[in-house]
Amino acid sequence: MIQRYIVPVVMALLVLQACGNSGNSGSEDSKSGGAVEKAAESESGLTDFELEHGIGPVTERIELGEIDPEMVEEGRTIFATKCEACHTLESRLVGPALGEVTERRSGEFVMNFIMNPSGMTREHPVGQELLREYLSPMPFQNVTVEEARSILEYLRSQNN
Repeated sequence: MIQRYIVPVVMALLVLQACGNSGNSGSEDSKSGGAVEKAAESESGLTDFELEHGIGPVTERIELGEIDPEMVEEGRTIFATKCEACHTLESRLVGPALGEVTERRSGEFVMNFIMNPSGMTREHPVGQELLREYLSPMPFQNVTVEEARSILEYLRSQNN
């Protein structure tokens, strides 16, 4: 009889822990600066680079330069295949609108989120905040560094 209740209780505890507050408050566009947010960042165990540019395979700044039309087209195709089910450029869907994401986040951050969504939602304050807001984790889409860079180029082209 007791075993019948153990699984639901354990599941509820896991969900509560996964959805726990990382100390951040506010919207996706909030910037560092509040005392609570600063304390959360220093306690996160992330480097300054990871806090600003995300957790994932991109561990150094990338040189963006001029928008590359060939990469834009490749990125548009990949976006249509792997991203459009959950994201639009103009409005919220399952996930946030991405039309102006490159104005809010660095290119490295965008690429790291694309390539490491579970790590970002598990370990990064912004990823945790987005999961709380959108209630659905971004799935891993098996995107390579080159594909993520093309998606980034496509997203950059939407701000011009």
